Amino acid sequence: MKRDFNTWLKTFRKSICDYNYYVDFEKVFINVDSIKIELNILNSLIGSKNIENDFEKLLVEYPQILKCIPALLAVRGREIYTIDGDGEYLFNFKTMNYSVEEYKIFMRKTGLFDLISNHIINNLVDYVTGVEVGLDSNGRKNRGGHLMENLVESYFQKEGLVKGVDYFKEMYISDIESRWNIDLSGISNQGKAEKRFDFVIKKANKIYGIETNFYTSGGSKLNETARSYKTIALESKEIDGFAFVWFTDGQGWQSARYNLEETFDVLDTIYCITDLENGILKELL
Repeated sequence: MKRDFNTWLKTFRKSICDYNYYVDFEKVFINVDSIKIELNILNSLIGSKNIENDFEKLLVEYPQILKCIPALLAVRGREIYTIDGDGEYLFNFKTMNYSVEEYKIFMRKTGLFDLISNHIINNLVDYVTGVEVGLDSNGRKNRGGHLMENLVESYFQKEGLVKGVDYFKEMYISDIESRWNIDLSGISNQGKAEKRFDFVIKKANKIYGIETNFYTSGGSKLNETARSYKTIALESKEIDGFAFVWFTDGQGWQSARYNLEETFDVLDTIYCITDLENGILKELL
């Protein structure tokens, strides 16, 4: 029985964020611990009435404190570029490449001396922990990109599929062809395009190339994805022993529903999270 697209689309979720999506605290604490000693040395400057001289003495005696300074500015890496009317600099915070006086200028002009000396903060370790939490929030996009993959994979495992035996992650077309002696040139532009599938399932005489994604918001990428997968869907139909499967979801599709519907009309094996919950894998495999 043919499914109704509008009914199917209504089941799409707003979010699939799990508990670990928001902040990777393990990573935060590892990053803070890596500079904890240096931060505690710098803590001696908090409330200093003569911070420039005190910083100079500290830097001469403990040059390793440099490595924690980028974190105070929420900067990853060990180099910071600056330019103003007084000059252009590329400060290195692993090995001093300028004079102590120039590093003092850096601390003054970036506002770090003011931050430390005027009791705006009380503990640099706590401060950097907060900075790391903020920086880690930028990693949500990467974590979000894997949420649907992880969710779909969990359903594979519920069905008893074993990674590396029944299903494989991130396989290129060339790897599929060489492993199972199948010709996929019909979906690789005669070998010119090296497509990679999120998952590949091998069952009996059938190989399933699987894509997964979840979109919380709209954008041109969704239209491009739908068009691309429509092409793969049509090309796959000409290949014996191979099927293209797409697991997608998310309210972002509301803005690209017409492109998605075009793919839905030609791809019988396009599914959402509700389909997974209703046991579509048993039916598919």
